[in-house]
Amino acid sequence: MGRVIAVCISEKKGTPKKDIGSCRLIEDFGLEKDAHAGSERQVSLLAKEEVDAFRDRSGGAVELPPGIFGENLLIQGYDLKSCPLGTRFRIGEVLLELTQIGKRCHSGCEIMQRTGECIMPKEGVFARVVTGGIVHVGDEIEKLMSPFRAAVLTASDRSFQGLREDLSGPKIREILTEKGYQVGSSLLLPDDEDGLVEALIRLADQEKPDVIFTTGGTGFSVRDRMPEATKRVAEREVPGIAEGIRAYSMTITPRAMLSRAVSVIRGRTLIVNLPGSPKAVVECMEYLLPTLEHGLGILRGEADG
Repeated sequence: MGRVIAVCISEKKGTPKKDIGSCRLIEDFGLEKDAHAGSERQVSLLAKEEVDAFRDRSGGAVELPPGIFGENLLIQGYDLKSCPLGTRFRIGEVLLELTQIGKRCHSGCEIMQRTGECIMPKEGVFARVVTGGIVHVGDEIEKLMSPFRAAVLTASDRSFQGLREDLSGPKIREILTEKGYQVGSSLLLPDDEDGLVEALIRLADQEKPDVIFTTGGTGFSVRDRMPEATKRVAEREVPGIAEGIRAYSMTITPRAMLSRAVSVIRGRTLIVNLPGSPKAVVECMEYLLPTLEHGLGILRGEADG
């Protein structure tokens, strides 16, 4: 559990923020009377530990009152910059959601002019106000488990050509949404291995979801290349997931032994191949999701192995 050390606002842009002890946070707006409220960066947060480290580097020669770096909330107890986007923080009745890590420091930054260094661009984070209320100095701040983020990729020549409706991709998205996942991209691509590799890399490296579910392309057809594409982007393999899905599916149909699906990790993104059948997708998701959340928590550093 962390704690609020200062609550700071500036009523005019270009002037330093000052600790006012308490303030009302307005839903989807920011701190009441703060000049920067209403922008895309509604609330700025900075860890006191980073301010203390800056003070040590400067030899204590620079006075660092709360708000000097432009932060609205000075927080103790969390390494804010290590929290993934979407992380939520609760302060009493107030609920904040992390939307941005770091920013570009403008030339007029007072601390930059005085010391040649500002920690806000690298150490500061920004959040939107999900639920409003009043925040006081000394309030406890609790980091909540943020929703898992997912992407969906369907591989099907016929669906891509408009000859058959893609039912599996939308079904995966529907199930994930019902389970509380934040679902980003949903792609429909032909069974082209190089194209699938490019899409998986782009999703994992740029969108950075916690998990990518693929559907289709795991069978014996010459054009079924999803496992090969998935292996090409892998940094680590997770054979137990694919083996578990096959073993479970074998209790439903012996044809499950014909699946060539694989599961891998790229960076902090898990990639799971699912079957192409909508019925099989539902069965596999019902089996997989209850256990998968623990693994995703470990992958992004929020749960113990």
